[in-house]
Amino acid sequence: MEAHINHIPYLWKLLSLACKNYMLATMKILHINKSDIKGGGAIAGYRLHQSLLRKSTISTLLVDEINIDANNISLINRRRYVEMISSRLFWYLGLNYINITSTSQITDHSLYTQADILNFHNLHGSYFNYLAIPKLTAKKPAVYTLHDMWGFTGHCAYSFDCQRWKIGCGNCPYLDTYPSIARDNTHIEWKLKQWVHNRSNLTIVTPSQWLANLVQKSLLSRFSIHHIPHGLDINCYRPLEPQICRQALNLPDHKTVILLVAQNLRDPRKGSDLLIEALKYLPSSLTQDLVLLVVGEGGEIFEEITDIQTLSLGYIGGDRLKALAYSAADIFIFPTRADIFGLVLLESMACGTPMVSFDVGGVPELVRPGQTGLLARPEDPKDLAAKIVKLLEDDDLRQRMAKTCRDVAVAEYSIELQADRYIALYRQVIDEFHNRHTKFH
Repeated sequence: MEAHINHIPYLWKLLSLACKNYMLATMKILHINKSDIKGGGAIAGYRLHQSLLRKSTISTLLVDEINIDANNISLINRRRYVEMISSRLFWYLGLNYINITSTSQITDHSLYTQADILNFHNLHGSYFNYLAIPKLTAKKPAVYTLHDMWGFTGHCAYSFDCQRWKIGCGNCPYLDTYPSIARDNTHIEWKLKQWVHNRSNLTIVTPSQWLANLVQKSLLSRFSIHHIPHGLDINCYRPLEPQICRQALNLPDHKTVILLVAQNLRDPRKGSDLLIEALKYLPSSLTQDLVLLVVGEGGEIFEEITDIQTLSLGYIGGDRLKALAYSAADIFIFPTRADIFGLVLLESMACGTPMVSFDVGGVPELVRPGQTGLLARPEDPKDLAAKIVKLLEDDDLRQRMAKTCRDVAVAEYSIELQADRYIALYRQVIDEFHNRHTKFH
């Protein structure tokens, strides 16, 4: 009998390990995001969610805006009318989002109670109160995927040349930048976020090493920081026969095609003004043989402003149609003033289309000079034009870059690789959380 009793602790340990392994094999991840598929952060989150489902995990989305019909996507319960009215008042006070009282009730949602781990994505956008993060992470471990800088600034998603987020904000030079505020209470918001993070259980993920380097100097530096690049379905986004793609899009065979994404002309971060200026610097001997292929709403304006033949496709939602557009183009231009990664750059790369952009943020991690594209000096449309000319006039360089683009995308940015990295991190975070919880009790 004594021998059997001595085996009990060992058997109990084996049973606990088996239960733990079963839990990890059927891991339940709850993603919290502004939208399911609208916006770059939403698209990146949805692609990860879809890939996790293919990896036999149970992945669900809890969002403020639903655009597609799916069983694993649910809407956050909110007092929308009341919160919409109070949001205006708090915007005038310079304190966005802390009026949203419904966020704390996410803990009552069935998806929350069933989840093994949370994955926060974009938490700005007038739907989420960041003061609720300590409550949400008290009983659930959480990964916080940063899609911009908002998590550690006093209000902005991108700080441009401002470094005040390192010292507590205040005296903000960019009150109008998204998400805008009417009064400079950026130091108060920065302190509130510091208070929140000191009481939260978070693990930080950044899509670019550039952003990871910033986080290490920010109020999020107390957390574990991991660099996991966004991934892409490289079987969907792949090089297609250019001539067939051009015929499908009714593009002329004999002209050079530049692909653009129509951006909000009133948003300085998008750099549309720099692009328009750069196009004006292109020599007429080149522009007469050019076609601008524009994806996104409002692309017709480029022909009006530049006198370059333009084909505007409007908004494109389908991945395969976007791959068709990338493959039809000779080069892709991305004139951003600030970006942590650039999903469209990754899409272009996977389709073997060389890129031209500015040397800002995380862009150089994708646009690698001389390998996958060329980088211009920030805020310099003349240099952007020079880089465009150089790439268009060197057919051999473009061909070498096209091959390198595809090789890099396959080796480093597949959606399967991203999902595997997240799953490994989820398991680590869950394990550490339960170990701390067990020791506490």
